[in-house]
Amino acid sequence: MNASRMIPFRAVAAAGLTVMAPAASAVTDLSRSLDLSGHFVGYLALALFGVAYGFVVLEEVLELRKSKPMMLAAALIWVAIAVVYKKEGMSDVAEAAIRHDVLDYGELLLFLIVSIAYINAMEERRVFDSLRSWLVNRGFSYRQLFWVTGILAFLISSVSNNMTTAMLMCAVVMAVGRENPRFVGLSCVNTVVAANAGGAFCPFGDITTLMVWQKGIVEFWTFFKLFIPSVVNFVIPAGLMYFAVPKGHPAPIPSKITLRRGAKRIVLLFLLTVLTAVGFQNGLQLPAAVGMMAGLTYLQLFGYFLHLTHRDEPAVGIDPLAGEAVTEEEPESTFRFDVFHHLARMEWDTLLFFYGVVLCVGGLNFIGYLHHLSDFLYGELGATSANTLVGVISALVDNIPVMFAILSMHPEMSTGQWLLVTLTAGVGGSLLSVGSAAGVALMGQAKGVYTFVTHLKWAPAILLGYLASIGAHFLLNAAMF
Repeated sequence: MNASRMIPFRAVAAAGLTVMAPAASAVTDLSRSLDLSGHFVGYLALALFGVAYGFVVLEEVLELRKSKPMMLAAALIWVAIAVVYKKEGMSDVAEAAIRHDVLDYGELLLFLIVSIAYINAMEERRVFDSLRSWLVNRGFSYRQLFWVTGILAFLISSVSNNMTTAMLMCAVVMAVGRENPRFVGLSCVNTVVAANAGGAFCPFGDITTLMVWQKGIVEFWTFFKLFIPSVVNFVIPAGLMYFAVPKGHPAPIPSKITLRRGAKRIVLLFLLTVLTAVGFQNGLQLPAAVGMMAGLTYLQLFGYFLHLTHRDEPAVGIDPLAGEAVTEEEPESTFRFDVFHHLARMEWDTLLFFYGVVLCVGGLNFIGYLHHLSDFLYGELGATSANTLVGVISALVDNIPVMFAILSMHPEMSTGQWLLVTLTAGVGGSLLSVGSAAGVALMGQAKGVYTFVTHLKWAPAILLGYLASIGAHFLLNAAMF
């Protein structure tokens, strides 16, 4: 399940400072860890993680936020580990291990804070609404709109999360194709595939890609060697679905959205922040998260400028779905730009879910299970078979724990194989509608039109694109294996 889904935070700085000091000794201490894979604690940890993940899968049915069971499982797993290590007089080893995992999560969290803050700021300044309005007004035919929304989903998801991108494009196809459910269903399938493929070739496009980059395993610009394979993954199923898209033009819909002041400059500041993060990581060998936090100051200072020069911004637009003028009757203060408001709007449940996943998987790794799994996958099956299988697994299980598990195993692989597992983990979720955040979100947004069965009908075409993208990677990047 691709979870490229996003989030907010406050008290991270103190935690980061606490973790950094002992992190250097973590690697040495971990070599003294006990193999508890055959111990009661090991079986208990597996059971806790399995039950917690069961609650995550049933989130919509139980209406229980996914972060709650996962965080509880993480706490209980490490309590069980700590009890055993305390009895053995090795509490310092368990402490070093969990600090190492918290540091990994802390870097990811700080990075996401900034990325999501910028996305939320652009949304509040109506960048995405403006793009949607522009598309609705262009007068595209159904078949043209099928390709336009797919290509835009592919490109936008390389710097934004796949769920936000997919929902933006879904809003467009539902606005212009509400009288043609077949067009909406096919376009939603295409959008999910495109959004997941677009996130695979850029470190900013998907959480799994970001984790591999932050670990320093693959250089920033090296990820772009996956661009053509990602295009193949998107284009092949799109090309097959194209012939099923109805012909004709949708009825014109009036739509007008005005950007709020500073919108374009915020987009430029986001691009500058991306370059800053790359410069910190590649040029200065500092964590990319530190560069992103530096980039957050760009937004903060620009927000201060907007505050000082504030003027009334009557928000008048036309709802493209209803075709009626809409005026926002909100007090003037609601239009003031406040960067901390955008931080507060982050998806905390998903971020805390990541925390639970990182500590659960880290605990299973510390117990010894991932070492045995690595021996089987990368020793007996081989790297290529194992990495191809990862994509299929990510259609059933969230790709975040899958990728974190692989990073925890840290198998000896060539750069080409690391790129392969990045590709498969990113695009494998497209095989099923429930395999990615984008698919799950669109099933709710286009309820009854885009369904599990609608997506499943095109699974063979999507699988063909998946296998073709792997072949393209081997063909184009053979020198990296």
